[in-house]
Amino acid sequence: MRFVLLSVVAYLLVLSCTKPSSFQHNIKSNAKPWTSEPSRQADDKFSFAVISDLNGEERDSIFDVAVAQMNLLKPEFILSIGDLINGGTEDTLQLKKEFDRFDERVAKAGAPFMHVGGNHDLTNVTMRKFWEKRYGARYYHFVYNNVLFLIIDSEDYDEARMQEVYLARKRAIELLDSGKRDEAEKSSYFKMPERATGKMSSDQAAYFEKVLKDNPNVRWTFLFMHKPIWKGEGEGNLSRIESALAGRKYTVMNGHLHNYSYTLKNERDYIMLGTTGGGQNANSKNSFDHIAWITMTNDGPCIANLKLPGILDKTAKIPLNGEKFCFSASECGEQE
Repeated sequence: MRFVLLSVVAYLLVLSCTKPSSFQHNIKSNAKPWTSEPSRQADDKFSFAVISDLNGEERDSIFDVAVAQMNLLKPEFILSIGDLINGGTEDTLQLKKEFDRFDERVAKAGAPFMHVGGNHDLTNVTMRKFWEKRYGARYYHFVYNNVLFLIIDSEDYDEARMQEVYLARKRAIELLDSGKRDEAEKSSYFKMPERATGKMSSDQAAYFEKVLKDNPNVRWTFLFMHKPIWKGEGEGNLSRIESALAGRKYTVMNGHLHNYSYTLKNERDYIMLGTTGGGQNANSKNSFDHIAWITMTNDGPCIANLKLPGILDKTAKIPLNGEKFCFSASECGEQE
C-alpha cells in the first residue's frame, strides 16, 4: 500500500513540474490554418520568420531561395502577410493546383507555417469557401510562449460586396493586360477603398476583442494582416482592435504594396513589409526581397530585416545559385 501511495505522489509531482504546451489555440475543426504546431518547448527567447508578398507578378525562383535560406535559419515557425498564390479565379481545380504548389514549396523550409490570406488568396466568394475547406479559419489567433498572435483577414466583406470588388478587379486587370493603364486607373476598382486598405467585418472585430479580453496578461501581441486596414477610414478599419489594445505592448505587420515602410503609431511599430518574390517597382529603393526575422526577448521583440542577397550558406553562397537573381529592381533595372 505504501509503495502505491509513493508511486501516486511521484506521478503527481511529475505532472506539477511539467510545463504547459508552448502553443495554445481554440481551433477545433479538422482543417487547420497551419501546416503543423510548433513542437519545441520554448523558453522566454525564441525566433520566428515572416515572409512578405510573393504574388502580384511573382518572379521565378525568388521564393524558393527564401525557403532554402529559412531552412538555414531554423525559425520556431514561419508567418506571412498573405498573397501566397496568384489566385483571382473561381476555378477550384486551378486553386488546388496553386495552393498545393505553395504548400509543397514552403514545406521545404522545415518549420511550421501559419497561413495568412491576402487579396490574391481570398479574391472572391469561391476562393473564400475554398480556403475555409482547406485551412479552416480565415482569421484566428494563437498563443506561443505567452505571446499572442492575431491573424487578421483584411478581405472580410459581405458576399455581395466581395463579388462586386472581384468583378471590378477582374475588369481592371483586363484593361491593364490590354495595355490600357490610363483607362484601368480610372475604373471603379481603383476608386474602391477596399483595393488599398481592405476591411474587417464587425464579427471579426468582436472576435478579436474577446480574444484580447481573454488574454490580458500576455507579454506581447503581434497583429498580421495583408492590407493595411489600420490606414482605412470609417467602419471596418482597425480602430476597434486598437482601442482594445490600449495600454498593451503590440506590433502590427502588413504587406500588399510591395514597398517597405515603417510608421510609429500610438507609440507602437506599424511595419509594412516589402516582397519575398512579388513584383517590384524599380523606382523605389524600399522595394526589395527580404525575410523579417523576429526574436522575442523579455524586453520585447528584436526585429531584423534580412535581405535575401545577404543570407549566405556555409560556402558563402546564396542557396540555389541565387547570385544570378535580382532581389531589388531599383538596383538592377527591373520593373514591375
